[in-house]
Amino acid sequence: MIAKQDILDAYHFRHACKEFDPGGKIPREDFDFILETGRLSPSSYGFEPWRFVVIQDMAVREKLLPVTWGGKKQLPTASHYVAILVRKTGMRPDAEHIGHMMRDIQKLPPERIEMKSAVYRKFQETDFDLRDDRALLDWAGKQAYIALGNMMTAAAMIGIDSCPIEGFEQNGAEQALADAGVLDRAQWSLAVMVAFGYRVNPQPVKTRQVMTEIVRWVE
Repeated sequence: MIAKQDILDAYHFRHACKEFDPGGKIPREDFDFILETGRLSPSSYGFEPWRFVVIQDMAVREKLLPVTWGGKKQLPTASHYVAILVRKTGMRPDAEHIGHMMRDIQKLPPERIEMKSAVYRKFQETDFDLRDDRALLDWAGKQAYIALGNMMTAAAMIGIDSCPIEGFEQNGAEQALADAGVLDRAQWSLAVMVAFGYRVNPQPVKTRQVMTEIVRWVE
C-alpha cells in the first residue's frame, strides 16, 4: 500500500505549472501510465463519454495559441499536451455508443441492458433533467474532469508537473482541432486541456482554505 504521507506529498507537489522546461521530455512509459489512469477513471454509469487527444505536433499547438489565452507559455514548452473531448451526441439512452458500452464493454446480458437503459433514461429525463443538449454536454464535461484530476494526481506522484487549461475560446479551439483532423465538431466538443512536463520556476506557495471552512459533518 502507498503511504498516506506520500499521497499528500504529491498533492502538495502538484500545482498549475505555468511554464515547462522545453528540453524536459516525459518518458513514453511514464506518459502511458498517466493516460492509463485517465482510462481507468470512473464515469457516470461507466459510459466513458471522453476521448484523450495527445497533441505533440507543434504546428497544431501553434494553431491553438491564438485561441488559448490560458496556455501561452504551456503550449510551446509542455512535453505533452492533451485535449480532453466529450461526446456531443451518443449519450442518449438509445444511442449506439450507449448500446456498445453495455453490450461490448460491460458485457451485460440483454435483461440487464434493458433494466440499466430504463434507469439511465429516468436519470436523464427526470432525476437530473438532461433533456436539453447543452445540459447533457455539460454533464459529460463533468465526467472529463474526473479523468483530468486523476491524471494530474498520477503525474504528481511520479514527479511530473501539469497544468489544467480551460482558458480558451471554445469555438476557435475546436475549429483548430477540427482543422487538424482530430475533432469532428458534429460529434465531439472540447471540455478541457491539460499540459504535462517539468517545471522551470519554483513552485509558488500553495494556498487553500482551512478544513473547518469547507467541511461540514452531519452526524
